[in-house]
Amino acid sequence: MKKQIKVFAPATVANVVCGFDVLGFAVNEPGDEVEMTLTDQPGVKIVQITGDNGKLPLESHKNTVSVSVQHYLKHINREDVGVEITLHKKMPIGSGLGSSSASTVAGLFAINQLMGSRLTAKELIPFAMKGEELACGYGHADNVAPALMGGFVLIRSYDPLDIISLPVPTNLHAAIVYPEVDVPTKDARQMIRTKIQLKDAVTQWGNVAGLVSGLFLDDLDLVGRSMKDVLVEPFRSILIPGFEELRNIAIENGAVGFGISGSGPSVFALTKDSLTARKITDLQQAHLTKMKINSSAFVSAVNTEGPKLL
Repeated sequence: MKKQIKVFAPATVANVVCGFDVLGFAVNEPGDEVEMTLTDQPGVKIVQITGDNGKLPLESHKNTVSVSVQHYLKHINREDVGVEITLHKKMPIGSGLGSSSASTVAGLFAINQLMGSRLTAKELIPFAMKGEELACGYGHADNVAPALMGGFVLIRSYDPLDIISLPVPTNLHAAIVYPEVDVPTKDARQMIRTKIQLKDAVTQWGNVAGLVSGLFLDDLDLVGRSMKDVLVEPFRSILIPGFEELRNIAIENGAVGFGISGSGPSVFALTKDSLTARKITDLQQAHLTKMKINSSAFVSAVNTEGPKLL
């Protein structure tokens, strides 16, 4: 049995505009890496974190990676195992790209491999959700499920948990831009209305169903028509500088659809090829530079494999 392992887990785009907390997909970059070593001393330890500028806790009861690994070991009755974890943050924290999720998923995938792959990717999701609960106060699965399973994922139900893999249309790419402004997930969640009008709910149901249908039918025009959000985006987009201009740039330059990634501030466009995606990110970054806002961009096909051994 292996004693040491290094794993990469991908960033994710949660919500996919209309599917708040129930839709998400994985991308090839960015992502996080975890190195994990089994030791003879029982307990889970974070020995080092790189790339986080000291923002993340090293205490094992406060870090999403170690907490989810502890839950996993308890579940398989192996709390006698000693684990040392080094986390390499390769993606921006608080970007709306599932930063905590990528770290957590890398850790869970690593420990599951070291323990002989006892659980499937889908069976690991509840443990990853424990990490999300710690990170933002609510154990949602729209980041961790696609990070673990790859591709597009629908969370049909949270209680009981019912997760469905959706097809990925051919050549679909994501054009992601992260404006370097601060939008904490907890704050963004607090902006969401708790009561909604029935007509808005009907609009949203139609769009979620349309997006899922578009993925199954390989109909990107239907996917694009369905990427509209009347419940969450009108409030969250206020926190993102130049949001409407960024949308216009995307749509005018051939995007299938455009919206906020997770709780923001990252925005994403779906495109029919990588060249269109690259053109959109270049123009959006130029616009943000004019606004004196630094940004990072990522162009990626949809990641269909999830976490991988390095």
